[in-house]
Order: sequence, then structure tokens, then C-alpha cells
Amino acid sequence: MKEVIIDRVELNPVIAAVQNVEDLEIAINSQVKTIFILCADIFNAKSLVDKIKNADKSAFIHIDFLEGIGKDAKAIDYIIQVIQPDGVISTKSNHIKIAKEKGMFTIQRFFLIDNKSYEMTAKSVKTIKPDMIEIMPGVMPRVIHRIIRQLSIPVIAGGLISSKQDIMEILKAGAVGASTSKKDLWEL
Repeated sequence: MKEVIIDRVELNPVIAAVQNVEDLEIAINSQVKTIFILCADIFNAKSLVDKIKNADKSAFIHIDFLEGIGKDAKAIDYIIQVIQPDGVISTKSNHIKIAKEKGMFTIQRFFLIDNKSYEMTAKSVKTIKPDMIEIMPGVMPRVIHRIIRQLSIPVIAGGLISSKQDIMEILKAGAVGASTSKKDLWEL
């Protein structure tokens, strides 16, 4: 399954980052093959994931934004067993570690603001070993290129991506994909 998810992103590197439920239908009807759900709660998460998967697209739940559910190991069990996304996203190493141990595809999100955060990212990736990482903000092609050379893990970039040029530069830097909430970019 891991290879299928990575292949899907590589074949269509634009990832829809859905920030409100109203935009989900637009994402499902767009060209994207991977959708990050950043707006779910305990009541709608399962139906959102099912809609995405029924459209033959990959559904990822951002655990940190999932409302109405705890953030412990039992909550992750619930997400995996009941909601059944293709994978999870989190900034928290402990969430990624638990989900990975349970066989879930994991994307760890990192905010790079200075050299210290860069160093902590590299250290965390080597320790936790998520399946993929997301670098934010995504409009830093030189930094993306640098981290790709240092780590042997698929990288996507997200945050502040507002144009086709941004996406092209991210991919040229070596990222396998770019996540964006800009609906007009979902058709690229």
C-alpha cells in the first residue's frame, strides 16, 4: 500500500488540502488523486474519508485538526479501525510513531523556520521514520532540495503555495508533491 500511495502522489503531485467541508466536492471532482482533510470532526470524518475513497482517491486525516476526539493511542486506533483513511498526517512525533507501529501510512509535517528547526526535523525523521514528510512553508525550493539530499524519504511541500510556478519549483527541487488549499491549482 505504501508504494501505491507514493506512486499516486508522484503521478499527480498536486495534493488538495481541504480546509472546509464545502470544498471537498471540488477536490473530489478535480484532477487531484490525493486529498488531505484538514477540517474533520468525530461526526463527519468517516463520511468524508468514504466519499474520497469512493472517488478512487487517497484520503489522509490530519490528526492535529481532527475535532472531538482525543489524541492518544486509543484515538489513533479509532481513526485506523473506524474512519479508515489511507494515511494520517501530524506534526507530533508520538502520533506518527503510534500510527506507524499500527501499520498506517504516515506523513509527518514540519515547519522550518530556522537552522534549529531544520536540524530537529532531520533528527526526528531519522528516529521516527515516517513514510513521508511535509515541509512547510513549501515555497523554499533550496531548503527542500537540501533536506531531500540529507534524508532518504519522500518529501512533499505545503504552505504558501499560490501558483503553478511555485509547484514547478518545488518539484524541480526534488519533492514528490505539493499540497495546497488553492482550488484553482487542483486542476494542474
